[in-house]
Amino acid sequence: MAGAAGMDIRLPMGLMFSIIGAIITVYGLFTIGAPMYEEHSLGIDINLWWGMIMTLFGLAMLALTWRAANATHEASEHP
Repeated sequence: MAGAAGMDIRLPMGLMFSIIGAIITVYGLFTIGAPMYEEHSLGIDINLWWGMIMTLFGLAMLALTWRAANATHEASEHP
C-alpha cells in the first residue's frame, strides 16, 4: 500500500476530462448550426456545451491536484 499513497486520482481524472472535453468542444465549434442538432437535441449544440463543462471539470481537478501538491510541499518544508 505504500506505493499507492503518493498517487492522486485527481491528476489522471483531470487530464482525461480536460483532453476529451477539449476534443468535444472543438468538434462542437466545427459543427455549429448542423442539422443534427435540430433533429436530436432541440437545436442545442450539445457537444459544445458538454465539451466546455468537461474541460472546466478537468481543469478544476488539475487545480485541486496542484493545490494539494503545494500544500504537501509546504508542510514538508516547515515542520
